[in-house]
Amino acid sequence: MANCSFKKVVKHHGVSFLEKKQKSLTVNKSNKNDIIDILGNPSTTSKFDNDVWIYIERKQTQSRLKNLGQMKIYKNDILVLEIDNNGLLKKKDFYNINDMNNIKIAKNTTSTTVSKNSFIYDFMSSMRQKINDPLGVRAKQKEKINQR
Repeated sequence: MANCSFKKVVKHHGVSFLEKKQKSLTVNKSNKNDIIDILGNPSTTSKFDNDVWIYIERKQTQSRLKNLGQMKIYKNDILVLEIDNNGLLKKKDFYNINDMNNIKIAKNTTSTTVSKNSFIYDFMSSMRQKINDPLGVRAKQKEKINQR
């Protein structure tokens, strides 16, 4: 009992107090250096027409005993910053866990021309060919016949 604690275990990932810190960033005034001073380096970046910097704050805690102590996300904030070629902040989007629950994900998907069945069929055909003709003798004979 000496090692038991009534405090919940909290696992934190990303930038602490992201929601509060992002309020000090101003569109068309803040630059890359200001952003790095306030938030640090981004969690991830991407390059389109402008630089896109993404900051994440995520907190998890253990759920109740009835769920056998599985981790539950209770804070999930994401800040997406778009920076122009001059290094100025052009766009700022902040999403919290409630915003992400309301995001609709498209159900339409792009189909691919290669299916698993055709891959498996091709693979098995190749294996069958190698088993039946391990040295490639038949292929060489067919090649000679085609050349005549």
